[in-house]
Amino acid sequence: MRKSLRAVTAGTLVALLAATTAAPALAAANPVQESLDVLTVQDGVPGAVAVVQDGRRTQVTRSGQGDVTTGKPFPRNGSYRAGSVTKTFVATVVLQLVAEGRVRLDAPVARYLPGLLPDERITVRQLLQHTSGVPDYLQDFDLSDPEALRHRGAEPAELVALAVKHPALFPPGTKWSYSNTNYIVAGMLVEKATGHALDTEIARRITRPLSLHDTYLPRRGDERLPSPHAVGYLPFAGKLVDFSDFDATIAWAAGGLVSTPADLNRFYGALLSGRLLRPAELAEMRRTVPADLGIPGADYGLGLGSIPLSCGVVWGHEGGIIGFTNFAGVGPKDRRATVVLNENPTPADTNEHLVAAVDAAFCS
Repeated sequence: MRKSLRAVTAGTLVALLAATTAAPALAAANPVQESLDVLTVQDGVPGAVAVVQDGRRTQVTRSGQGDVTTGKPFPRNGSYRAGSVTKTFVATVVLQLVAEGRVRLDAPVARYLPGLLPDERITVRQLLQHTSGVPDYLQDFDLSDPEALRHRGAEPAELVALAVKHPALFPPGTKWSYSNTNYIVAGMLVEKATGHALDTEIARRITRPLSLHDTYLPRRGDERLPSPHAVGYLPFAGKLVDFSDFDATIAWAAGGLVSTPADLNRFYGALLSGRLLRPAELAEMRRTVPADLGIPGADYGLGLGSIPLSCGVVWGHEGGIIGFTNFAGVGPKDRRATVVLNENPTPADTNEHLVAAVDAAFCS
């Protein structure tokens, strides 16, 4: 539910575009269009969309197809599965509980969820920052039989149990390693502290106050992706498999969120402008450590990445889940952007070209 991102500069973007055989046909397009066309023409991703909001101006750029069977274009603001962008929502709820005095960032997780994790030294902060050393439960999942995953679903405790069968990656707080298990535990923490389901707390604290009408965390058995939506494709056995509909509780608090580009632009804009967190908690969210995201200078805070692009730092999160890959956040001059691809896993070169598209969206 996360992809590595690599550094990109304006020069790198030009070089990437010059390398594609479609470059002459793309020469008249704007930089965002060019970067999306590289993803769909050169890499073969079915479709892509970038929704950029700059002040009151919204620019929607599309490439490829939202449905390869019908040829329909990518929706301008369709629903999709946002993957690890979910983590920013969960971290926001946890930090709101910190502000209310119901959770302490540097308290051990065992205070709230006794016996769940083998190492009782792990703190709430270390969960949110991926410095806990807890292994990623996803290592026990594979796509050798994707249809076996479609309706599988999972309970949070089951996912944590899968992870803790493996030895710890390192002592808590000594290193950084991205683990989806951290956010499964964080979701369980929210439920324990509030007495309510995680999706209820996300709705009460974030989506309803911000009028994010198309954003929600599905419950077990809720497999259908709302229309309109691009088809989410899984490449398997030389074919593209429609994986739009499936039980995303196998990702839950780590990556199960359904949203739209417009909603995510509104969410990250509200978060980074201080509408969801007090200054103290927002500052904690933005306290970062070096992170192995594949980009020199990239750091990770509490459910929020600091990503250096050609025009400055972007605060946001990448997300990848079966069928969809995306990045959303806020860049210099409060420009908000969300870039979505309707394929996951993606071809080998796509990560680099996705970063080029993100750079174009925020910096052109």
